[in-house]
Amino acid sequence: MNAFVPANQPLEWSPLDDQAVKTIKALAADAVEKVGNGHPGTAISLAPAAYLLFQKVMRHDPADSHWVGRDRFVLSAGHSSLTIYLQLFLAGYGLEIEDIEALRTWGSKTPGHPEYKHTNGVEITTGPLGQGLASSVGMAMAARRERGLLDPSTAPGESPFDHHVYVIASDGDLQEGVTSEASSLAGHQQLGNLIVIWDDNKISIEDDTDIAFTEDVLARYAAYGWHTQKVDWTQGGTGYAENVDELAAAVAAAQAETGKPSIIALRTIIGWPSPTKQNTGGIHGSAMGADEIRGLKVELGLDPEKSFDVSPEVLAYTRAVGERGAELRERWDTAFEAWKIANPEGNALLERLTARELPAGWTESLPTFEAGKDVATRAASGKVLSALADTLPELWGGSADLAGSNNTTMDGEPSFVPAEHATKKFPGHEYGRTLHFGIREHAMGSILNGIVLHGGTRAYGGTFLTFSDYMRPAVRLAALMEIPSTFVWTHDSIGLGEDGPTHQPIEHFAALRAIPGLDVVRPADANETAWAWRTILEHDDRPAGLILTRQNVPTFPRGTDGFADASGTAKGGYVLLDTEGTPDVILIGTGSEVQLAVEAREQLAADGIAARVVSLPSREWFDAQSPEYRESVLPAAVKARVSVEAGIAQGWRDLVGDAGRSVSLEHYGASADYKILYREFGITSEAVASAAKESIEAARTGTAPGGEAIPSVGGTGDQR
Repeated sequence: MNAFVPANQPLEWSPLDDQAVKTIKALAADAVEKVGNGHPGTAISLAPAAYLLFQKVMRHDPADSHWVGRDRFVLSAGHSSLTIYLQLFLAGYGLEIEDIEALRTWGSKTPGHPEYKHTNGVEITTGPLGQGLASSVGMAMAARRERGLLDPSTAPGESPFDHHVYVIASDGDLQEGVTSEASSLAGHQQLGNLIVIWDDNKISIEDDTDIAFTEDVLARYAAYGWHTQKVDWTQGGTGYAENVDELAAAVAAAQAETGKPSIIALRTIIGWPSPTKQNTGGIHGSAMGADEIRGLKVELGLDPEKSFDVSPEVLAYTRAVGERGAELRERWDTAFEAWKIANPEGNALLERLTARELPAGWTESLPTFEAGKDVATRAASGKVLSALADTLPELWGGSADLAGSNNTTMDGEPSFVPAEHATKKFPGHEYGRTLHFGIREHAMGSILNGIVLHGGTRAYGGTFLTFSDYMRPAVRLAALMEIPSTFVWTHDSIGLGEDGPTHQPIEHFAALRAIPGLDVVRPADANETAWAWRTILEHDDRPAGLILTRQNVPTFPRGTDGFADASGTAKGGYVLLDTEGTPDVILIGTGSEVQLAVEAREQLAADGIAARVVSLPSREWFDAQSPEYRESVLPAAVKARVSVEAGIAQGWRDLVGDAGRSVSLEHYGASADYKILYREFGITSEAVASAAKESIEAARTGTAPGGEAIPSVGGTGDQR
């Protein structure tokens, strides 16, 4: 089989195809008009392009939206949700006309932007402009990695794992910086399986894009290393003709270009043929009005008195794409069965990956770390990844130009890069494993999401914690979609020292914990780090941010000297060191500050105060435990509590309570040795012990939280 042959070639286009496109245009207008808000214009003018992809080009099967061999479709212009909903309706993915009528309403299958897992056939929640195109780069990369894992030696185009990723992008997508980052990397990676149709309509909410966007986009993409084409339905501004044959030829040329990603600039008139609002910002994001819709239907030759009208002939014709998909599926299955017979081990791997199962006994590969040697948790993380390389072939990743700092490179694994771009330090090939995102943190987050959404592999990507700010939109979308993207963030505090306040995260713990559905994990030592990776990989329904130290931290003597083993990490919080009987105070720490709680416990013991030390690497995991377990760790009867974390105290009040105290950092850091910074900013074991005594007194007397309010200030910490 040839995986790059589209569903219909040469193009077959009948009067029923024309009627279907007209029906789509009218339905888009009707749906937005009924709800009173939305984006009709792009869905109207892009109707022929989207229809061409779903009905004539893409390899897909409406009976199985998760078919491994399918092409992927990404609507990066997610605001134009009707562009995909109407195709899913006509193709038979489970949407019916009632769902189109329920656009953007409570409980409907057709929300304002397409949402992953919400509507069958939607591959990704694109949301903010740029995310879809950027994530599609990850999908294309994942497709190549999957082929390398399962079928590397088959000739190009002949593997059942060869397929395309198709994207419809808007002017807005191409203005967003994240697409520049991702597109640059896509060109470098020579992703010939990625095809983007750019709706070049020159209209956004502020009307004519000339007010802010006049660059030569195709020249920019050619410089990125993309294959570029232009299809102009405005005929150079002299008229308008929806030349589907010309667009189909451009798509075919893009399919034939296997060494570069492709972008097709499709010059359209938004809202065409709406009589008065076409080519205006007014049709971009607003209902058209009854008179305008009537005029549109008259222009289309449709009955202006009918709304949500779909002829039985059109619906039967478009849903026949399922039959064509079944024929393609049958051809694919033949090739797939031959592959399975020739590759029994590969098939076993594919079945495991498709089921999202981890191999039996995989945890035996995890390293353990002996006490007595201080180890940075970033270094421990690197050792965990290298130890898992052979056990988990689906696990791959890298960093945003910080491999040596993030410790994200598995020992001995080749880089994922065209051979011509491999370097002496990083040898590799197109099916390699180590990812190099370059200094593109935002795109890295989006690409990780695309890799995970594509299926078949698990990916991680690293940078410094302070740069999670650059990644936040992608991280938030991963949480919204409930997908297991893994974000590795090192240099997690003022502990990075001399680099200074621009690189020292202060508010980031709290900001990331504020994202619903994101597991934020900050292990205290090397063994907690191994358990953190174990627990993250055992979850396949949510993303995680693994937050790691630059500086060395003690490796606690697990199972001796009163220290608990590290398995409690999986529960998010556990008693690391306990007392006999009820403790006088509970000291709660995360990451590198747990050692301060351990030291403070000894100081308090010298004063006859019994302190329990709780390590709380993940608030999200801890909150998911039973009330009984949480009570066993943090008994309600013990009101004296202290939290210690080298960041703002926001988020700790509900754990430490009214009598509790937080040893924290409420201002920016400074450039100096990290030990000096901790001392100067009062994040010390002595400060923890002092706070413990204050908390004990407050609990005894029932007084309100002590201390004056701390004003929010800027400036460098050592100049305040």
